[in-house]
Amino acid sequence: MNGVPPRVHPRAAPRTEPRARRPGFSVRARITATVAVLVLGALSAAGVIVYAVESQRVDAQTVEEVEQELDEFAVLEGDGTDPTTGEPFASIRDLLRLFLERNVPDDDEVLIAWAGDRPIYRFPREDELYRDPRFLEAVRPLVTTGGSTRIDTDQGPALVATQPVRQSTPAGEETGALVVVVYLAEDRGELLDTMRTYAVVATLLTILVVAAAAWQSGRLLAPIRVLRETADEIGESDLSRRIPEAGNDDITALTRTLNRMLDRLETSFADQRRFLDDAGHELRTPLTVLRGHLELVDATDAADVEETRALLLDEIDRMARLVGDLILLAKSDRPDFVLPTEVHLGELTEDVLAKVRGLGDRDWQLDGTADQVVRVDGQRLTQALLQLADNAVKHTRPGDLVALGSTCVPGPDGTAGELRLWVRDSGPGVPAADRQAVFERFGRSSVPDGDEGFGLGLSIVRAIVAAHGGTVTVTDDRPARPHGARFTITLPTTVEETPWPAS
Repeated sequence: MNGVPPRVHPRAAPRTEPRARRPGFSVRARITATVAVLVLGALSAAGVIVYAVESQRVDAQTVEEVEQELDEFAVLEGDGTDPTTGEPFASIRDLLRLFLERNVPDDDEVLIAWAGDRPIYRFPREDELYRDPRFLEAVRPLVTTGGSTRIDTDQGPALVATQPVRQSTPAGEETGALVVVVYLAEDRGELLDTMRTYAVVATLLTILVVAAAAWQSGRLLAPIRVLRETADEIGESDLSRRIPEAGNDDITALTRTLNRMLDRLETSFADQRRFLDDAGHELRTPLTVLRGHLELVDATDAADVEETRALLLDEIDRMARLVGDLILLAKSDRPDFVLPTEVHLGELTEDVLAKVRGLGDRDWQLDGTADQVVRVDGQRLTQALLQLADNAVKHTRPGDLVALGSTCVPGPDGTAGELRLWVRDSGPGVPAADRQAVFERFGRSSVPDGDEGFGLGLSIVRAIVAAHGGTVTVTDDRPARPHGARFTITLPTTVEETPWPAS
């Protein structure tokens, strides 16, 4: 032992079952949650903005109310005449008393007359703010200087503004001030009540929008749920189920696309199944022949062994041809089955005629060629024409006519429309009832003596033509008097090259 652990073949590794994925949130739940977050965020942001704007508006309105009271007092002071007597005010007390008697403050306002170093009048009279030490301490500096400040009171925050006044009397100069107090709690309370109402309404709207989003998303996603359930029910052996189509939206378009894909898959699987069944049936016969001869051969008889060897080699050659044809048909579905290049159609037709002369003693003729350079796969197209010529040889006798030709049919606007190549013969022709079946895999019509084919030749031709985007048909060579067979290949003037994707 060298200390190196033995290598384990990958196939010997224990098989582990794929872990089940944890169930996550559904698309409907994610859509609903997203809508809820967006709506709640938008309404919350709107609420914050409204509160900020309204708060500034309330402050501005409060300042405006205070300034209005002070302006009215300034007008009365500037006039200096008592309107009740027509004489100048005798004292500041008379000025302040008259102003308070003639002005009615708002519910959240208090007017206080200040003379000397203390308040002398107030309105409304039931307000006791003038006794508050915090008020007195805040107002005294403002009596002589004027201005405003904010204080905390038993009734909440308040804005205090003063308008100083001075008057000369025989006894000396008197000082005083009009003090305007505005309680802010009431307006703030109204704003908070409004925001509470907004919060309730926003919450109800959020619930309604989220409920509508959940209902609508469920309704829109219902076809996808049906699609998933139907896809789960479609098994490998039953591709006949289709997804119900309803509506005319993107999901319906997706449903139609999936249904068309299922149609193609069902057709492809059916063709593969039929192909495998037919291939198995065709391979069973040579295998039975091989087994039978091997069981009956006398190993001690050299002549018997040689004869059996010749028979087995012939059967093996037939099996090799069959396998080769099957592989070719299997490759016909690949994008690189045809590799288009620039090909002169007339030269290709003449080259094919030169090659087919060795297939048999027939009256080979050239009906005509197209002087046209086209983009096709010359090798595949030659293979198809050789197959048609070989088929014509099998169904004719020595000396019978077999002709080839090609042409380019112009389009309605004068440009090149389509290419046509044909092989015709003077044989018995193909019955109308068999003209579709002969192009099917292992499909055959009347079989001449000595034909050991498998019925794959014309299906190869159709695969080559289909890879070029064209069609192949068979008709009578002379429609007026049915006789012979005419195989016509019709191709577009340009075949696009589709590269095989890199692995």
